Amino acid sequence: MPKIWAWLCALPAAERPALLRGDIAYGNESVLREAEAGNQPYLTKYRLTKNVKRLVTKLFAHPDWEKAGLGWQGREDTLQLSGWSRPRRVIVLRRQIQGDALIAAQDDPQMALAFIESKATAAAYEYAVLVASTDSEILAAAQLTRDRADCENNFDELKNQWGWGGFTTHDLKRCRHMAGMVALVTNWWNLFVRLANPHKHHEAITSRPLLLHGVATKTQHGGQTTLTITSRHAKQAAIQAVLTRLAAFLSSLKSTAEQLTDLERLTLILQFLPQAAGSDSKLLHR
Repeated sequence: MPKIWAWLCALPAAERPALLRGDIAYGNESVLREAEAGNQPYLTKYRLTKNVKRLVTKLFAHPDWEKAGLGWQGREDTLQLSGWSRPRRVIVLRRQIQGDALIAAQDDPQMALAFIESKATAAAYEYAVLVASTDSEILAAAQLTRDRADCENNFDELKNQWGWGGFTTHDLKRCRHMAGMVALVTNWWNLFVRLANPHKHHEAITSRPLLLHGVATKTQHGGQTTLTITSRHAKQAAIQAVLTRLAAFLSSLKSTAEQLTDLERLTLILQFLPQAAGSDSKLLHR
């Protein structure tokens, strides 16, 4: 952390981050105090401690909760915790739990950890608490927090699904080569999957079984070799339609690639996405 603060403080004012966003691990006094000392705006999550739960309980009965997007509601208040050097603005977010939720007994420690209400007469909510130094609206603060989580998911996917979580060698040069190869393959695969289904990002844990797993048979006849791949996936028909269309597009792009500039190739790819979005790729989305 000292190196991070030294780097931030050394940046010219025009190059400083507009907002420092952090998860629960960074919503503590030492981080918040350093950000305030450096006049760095921040927005972090905070743990549901005993005093924070008291605030949530106090706000629960108030009727004027604001919309915070994606089913969340929010209210703001000022809180001075025992370990804090000053009062700070906090935003309490809640979202009603939908569907049949398995609620344990009241004395279950997991219930206390998640802070889920289970009274039969009241709706069950999940909560999140933000600490903010800015005066941004509740909806904007909630969306900025969700965007930060989406960014973090990419790193989680790289580490846990693509093997970027560490290498057995201590040789820096080999580590850099391996990291570069993993990043390159990840980028290629994400571009390919997005062309196959432009509706959403599919993590590797679902996209690889969806588009890669199959049984291949090689046959030779008349001097020609044919490779036939049969998918065993439940969505085999949709996968075949998507990959057939995508293969035709990539073959067409390859045949003219040498005559096109990088911008022209990118334009063709971007023009292909709306066509894919309105075709069989919807079946994969379902």
